[in-house]
This record gives sequence, structure tokens and C-alpha cells, in this order.
Amino acid sequence: MDRPIGLAALTVLELAPPDIVSCAAQAGYDCVGLRLLPATESETRHPIIGDTPMLRETMQRLADSGLRVLDIELFRLKPDTDVGEYRVALETGARLGAREALVAGNDPDEQRLADRFGAFCDLAAGFGLGANLEPMPWADLRDFRQGARIVEAVGRDNAGLVIDPIHFDRAGNRPDEIASLPARRLRYMQLCDAPAERPADVETVIHQARAERLMPGDGGLDLRGILRAVPPGIPVSVEVPMRTLARSVPALERARRMLAKTRQLLDSL
Repeated sequence: MDRPIGLAALTVLELAPPDIVSCAAQAGYDCVGLRLLPATESETRHPIIGDTPMLRETMQRLADSGLRVLDIELFRLKPDTDVGEYRVALETGARLGAREALVAGNDPDEQRLADRFGAFCDLAAGFGLGANLEPMPWADLRDFRQGARIVEAVGRDNAGLVIDPIHFDRAGNRPDEIASLPARRLRYMQLCDAPAERPADVETVIHQARAERLMPGDGGLDLRGILRAVPPGIPVSVEVPMRTLARSVPALERARRMLAKTRQLLDSL
């Protein structure tokens, strides 16, 4: 079964949302991911939430290209998070036609995190959006097993778990664990590659994940094992930040190379 392939915002983070749409369309992707809320304090906060000129420009480019929005990000759940404050961002995502919302778990209290995630799922459902937790090995929600436990505990129909191969591997997870989670909880996944050797320190783990991944097939992660374990046909979001390469290779050319390598990998399954 063909899998829709999307371009994730982190891959071409130097671009503003309207230009990410144009880049994805010109490179030949089926869909696109947009970062409405910055993931770190150092990132640019684009004026796209609410009825803004940038939102209208992004919507126009989506309409002109026929591209759809796969997911919006990044929604953090911290100990003091008021889920209701995400309402306008989720409403904006719905106006863009997004299908999924990406959620990071940054709360050491698992029960409180589960409660807030359940509330977020309810809010997202009102806008027709799925809510998807993404485990990261340096965060409070660190691995697939914990994420699966929380997603199943909240029991919402729109609750999902996102597998990002670099996070999945660095947390020590294995493809055979994926079957422990019902297929309906895997609504889409991310795709990237990285060196097979796991870094010895968390600083390098974070640096690789945020800035220096490898294109699919260029590293040593068990991408085929992961892809064979997830439900056939779920969308794949290509998330490959390459900060060093970006200094010399424009976003469109990088996106095209990544798409070609992703198609080659998928065809080899």
C-alpha cells in the first residue's frame, strides 16, 4: 500500500510556513507539516496563529498547490500547562486543514501527564484533529513503552503515538515492541536516519536529533524493521534537520534528495 509522504517543518526550519508549503509542493511531497508553535526559545515565532496575513498566505498556497497539512506542532504538556491556551492554535490548524497535532510530554508525573493529554485530546477532537504523543529520550516522556501506556490509559479515540526513528532507537526501543500497541494508535510516523552508534551523552543525543540527522537509508537505524512493524499505509513525515548541509544546500534541493531516498527505502520493503 502506498504511504503518503510529508515534509516536516523541522527539515526546512529556515523557511516560514508559507514557504514550507511551496517547498513541499515543488519537491513533490503529498503533504506537509507546519510548526505553529516554536519548540525552543531560540526558534522564530511566526505570526500564523489566528486570522493573520501569514495564515491567509499559507492557506492560499495550500489551495494553489493542492497540498494538505498532515500535522501541526508543537504542543508541550508541562506541569503548569493550561490546555485551554492551545485552543486558538488548534483552531488555526483546523483552518489549515490539518489532520494531526504533535504533542510533547514534559511532566515527570505520569498520571498528571495522562490527565492533561486526555484533556488535550478532547480539545483537539473538537477541531477534528488527532492528538499524538512523541516520546523523546531526554524528555519526561522518554520511550515507546511509556508513551503506549499513556495513550492506552487515556482511551480517547483520537489519541495516538508518533514513532520518530532516532528517538525510538536512542531510547532503546525495538521494532518488535510496536505490535504491543493497537494499530489504530499509530496514526502517522516520522522518518529519518542516524549513525548506528548511540551517543554516550545526552547533549550529543539532543544535538543529533535537533540539528544533524541523516537522510533515510544513509545511516544505521533499523528503518525497515520499524516500517514493517507499523500499519501499512500510514503517512510518513520526513523529519531530517541537517544544519551543516543547510549552509550550502538550499531547502528545496535537500527536500528533493530526501524524498528520493524515502521513496527508494519504501520501495525496498
